[in-house]
Amino acid sequence: MEKMYHIDLDDAMIEGAQVVLMPGDPFRVEHIAKEIASRFGGETQKLAWHREYCTYLARTGDRNFLVTSTGIGGPSTAIAIEELAKIGVRTFVRVGTTGAIQDHLEIGDVVITTGAVRLDGASKDYAPVEYPAVADHNVVSALIEGSRAAGIAYHVGITASSDTFYPGEERSDTYSGYVLRRLKGSTDEWSSLNVLNFEMEAATLFTMTSCLGLKGGCITAVINVRGIQGESVTRDALEIGESNLIKASVAALEFL
Repeated sequence: MEKMYHIDLDDAMIEGAQVVLMPGDPFRVEHIAKEIASRFGGETQKLAWHREYCTYLARTGDRNFLVTSTGIGGPSTAIAIEELAKIGVRTFVRVGTTGAIQDHLEIGDVVITTGAVRLDGASKDYAPVEYPAVADHNVVSALIEGSRAAGIAYHVGITASSDTFYPGEERSDTYSGYVLRRLKGSTDEWSSLNVLNFEMEAATLFTMTSCLGLKGGCITAVINVRGIQGESVTRDALEIGESNLIKASVAALEFL
């Protein structure tokens, strides 16, 4: 098999790994892989870094795991899922950061998503809007058990996946400061419907994995609570969130 065009991997390179953790940020990949090796024993190897797609293999003796970055948003995530599935990956877990829109969530908590509001565009190329974007039950259960094992506070529920970080999440801290009329009040509306958080990839991930007969899950760490911190994110919040996210997601591998 030739290497996949974007991720620069082939089936032999991943050594039978069927589970991938997928951060958006390529600079988180090595950290996550080393946490896997530390927790389960083993070693890591950098396999490729092409465009936004950085991949490490974590060998743990009994099983091998992949960590592959997706970049930001649905389109680049869809490419990663397509190409990883073609070389043998079957379980896809997004691991990222998020902004909460429920005030009872706290910085450093993790959100385990059961279903996503499809505010994205990429998922519409895989299924009509009536098709639900839902996580795999077993992956959700594993993420819950992993969070418990790591001692990380978690919340389980619905996520809104937008295509844009700024207007799509009703942010006014932009160059123009303008939010389209149809988006004004959208944060309060989704909050009133018990949506927990905003992010940008879960809807695409869940729609694709369900359509293709794969397994998908999503765990994100809260680095901002919109009703409390507004639109700002502090460096301390980011560090706490990333640390908790990595501990919980890696612990979940034991249950997948």
